Amino acid sequence: MSADDAANPENMTQPPRTAGISHAWRALRHRNFRLYFGGQGISLIGTWMTRIATSWLVYRLTKSALLLGTVSFAGQIPSFIFAPFAGVWIDRLDRRKVLVWTQALAMIQSLLMAVLTLANIITVPWILILSVVQGLVNAFDMTARQAFMVQMVEDRADLSNGIAINSSMVNTARLIGPSLAGILIAVTSEGWCFLIDGISYIAVIASLLMMRLNIPPVRRQATSTVHELKQGWSYVSGFLPIRTILLLFAVTSLMGMPFVVLMPVFAAQVLHGGPHTLGFLMGAMGVGALLAALSLAARRTVRGLIHTIPVAGLLFGAGLIGFGLSRWFWLSMLMVLIAGMGMIRGMASSNTVIQTLVNEEMRGRVMSYYTMAFVGMAPFGSLLAGSMAHIIGAPWTVVLNGSAVLVGVAWFYTQLPAVRRVVRPIYEEMGIVPVAQKMAAEEITAEEMRP
Repeated sequence: MSADDAANPENMTQPPRTAGISHAWRALRHRNFRLYFGGQGISLIGTWMTRIATSWLVYRLTKSALLLGTVSFAGQIPSFIFAPFAGVWIDRLDRRKVLVWTQALAMIQSLLMAVLTLANIITVPWILILSVVQGLVNAFDMTARQAFMVQMVEDRADLSNGIAINSSMVNTARLIGPSLAGILIAVTSEGWCFLIDGISYIAVIASLLMMRLNIPPVRRQATSTVHELKQGWSYVSGFLPIRTILLLFAVTSLMGMPFVVLMPVFAAQVLHGGPHTLGFLMGAMGVGALLAALSLAARRTVRGLIHTIPVAGLLFGAGLIGFGLSRWFWLSMLMVLIAGMGMIRGMASSNTVIQTLVNEEMRGRVMSYYTMAFVGMAPFGSLLAGSMAHIIGAPWTVVLNGSAVLVGVAWFYTQLPAVRRVVRPIYEEMGIVPVAQKMAAEEITAEEMRP
């Protein structure tokens, strides 16, 4: 027995590691997750190309920060409205089948964007309509993907690693996709980005169909949708750790994450660049996010992640303020990198803690509220950010939003003692932390060692 195994009893329950897979990538020993990793990794590059292409297309057609925010609002508001209903149905249905359908519909949406753009008949109303369609698909897709994670990674001890690897995959795509999009837009047009995205969905659909799942048949609930919605709300609002984490996450999404919507304004007006500048900025954010995700993948346990959440928020808020104040390209790149690191570290840590704590029968509904906090609040933030930028300019908008994130972090710190008191016995029962007496002794030692 290694010293690490002795210090972490949960490691003793893990099956033998597959040869060639290091600890940091241990979730990849699960065949279904490997398939998902390969297919989704390809598709996400296309997704990020589409995000950049859509932003640049709207800005090229309108030169309006307000319309950038409006299009983003249209694409994300369906997640706020429909995510709770999606959670109810995902708790009832086969999650893989839901994902196959959502990916197929998303492919059709991207191909329509490609045809309209390449034919030079794309207009802002068309972009708004197709953004709403994509938002409706995302309400079901994001909730299903979050709930499906536990079915792909059968060993709960590897779940946190799977979430971290998934974040790494998303942010590798965030690094590659925007850079490719910036080059492609500069050479050709946004339509080719949409076309590549549409084709890339084939990879993730194929990976889902190739999975071999050993899951008991889904039992449809006899209760009504309204009753199950109330159950989900009561569970989330009454469970202090999940409620507190989701509230901070909602504040971060509302005030912090919409800075991405204003990126074309920074690239063109503040830094006096073009689509390649936008690609570099998004790439820098991807580098920071990838570094954060890789550091989380190297962790052996979820223990301590609750404290990581506010630290990540501090990084995110400080990065936003620095980015808003910067007028130099390389300083802006550094600030965006820091913001990306804080944003993804907080997001992945929140996801991991929630996935660890939630009861399986409530997973779909709880993750639907996670989707609401992550994507559902962003449309209001995008509309707010676009309106503020129209009045006071994009730089001061981002500075104020970063300050709001820091206020949210300060509130979260005041809730930490109560959250720890609730989480500790749950972690003890799961074997994640030692029993209370040993834990108390460790805390006393830690307090004595602090300066």
